[in-house]
Amino acid sequence: MSIVAYAPDDLTVTVTADTTLAALQQHLAPRDQWLPVDPPNPARLTIGEIVDCDLSGPRRYGYGTVREHILSLRAELADGRLIKSGADVVKNAAGYDLCRLFTGARGELATVCEVCFKVQPRPEVEHFGKVEFPTAEAACEFVEKLDTSELTPTVLDLHNANGAGPWTVVVGFAGTREEVAWQRKETERFAAMTDTNLDYEEQFWSTTAAGPARKLSVLPSKLAATIASMRGVTSLVARAGNGVIYYRGEDQGTGLAPAVKLMQRLKHEFDPDNQLQARRA
Repeated sequence: MSIVAYAPDDLTVTVTADTTLAALQQHLAPRDQWLPVDPPNPARLTIGEIVDCDLSGPRRYGYGTVREHILSLRAELADGRLIKSGADVVKNAAGYDLCRLFTGARGELATVCEVCFKVQPRPEVEHFGKVEFPTAEAACEFVEKLDTSELTPTVLDLHNANGAGPWTVVVGFAGTREEVAWQRKETERFAAMTDTNLDYEEQFWSTTAAGPARKLSVLPSKLAATIASMRGVTSLVARAGNGVIYYRGEDQGTGLAPAVKLMQRLKHEFDPDNQLQARRA
């Protein structure tokens, strides 16, 4: 586990795949920088796991997934060849974008060894507010209003994490104090908010009594209809602005069936002898 290279003035850092996210963030903190991805359990998760499974958290809406922050990576193919994709600079457009192809492939196309990221300065402040609604449909209507407005939230989540009670939309903003204050004020033109935090996220991922966490991906415009059709769900947290639903309870499928054939073709191309096994999140 190591930091291979760090150029704070260029906002780039290169780490081995077995480095934990928490260790990376700790290394960047003295320069007031960070890698803006926030999946659960950062002290346990390695960079390799995050890249392989394309893991993310509440800030996905504003900062994207880890794929958007990768400048280059080194990987070992199934036949033992070592390759590098991308370049350790911010602007690069040459060659095939294997960085994006390998991200989220669960280690079935190659074994990621080393990753170079573009990092970001930490925002001056972050603020989180919540609005509660009696139904998921009403909550999704509020989400759509924010999504189509001029506002730029970093968090736009919907949850019913305790399995009962109101549906809660959590809105997060980051930036200078002036920017965040303005965005909070503009949001309250749509609905009054109360201050909150991201504890619902920790609660959802730490509560395993209701079974494993499952994932369903839909178009954001289909979020309300999808939630209304779900049965046997005990708790739910959705990246409402992205259409990603995490839930516990009866299996509802993944919503990714059209991508299976494409993934099978890629698997055959990169690992025809099926030597690499899928990594689980």
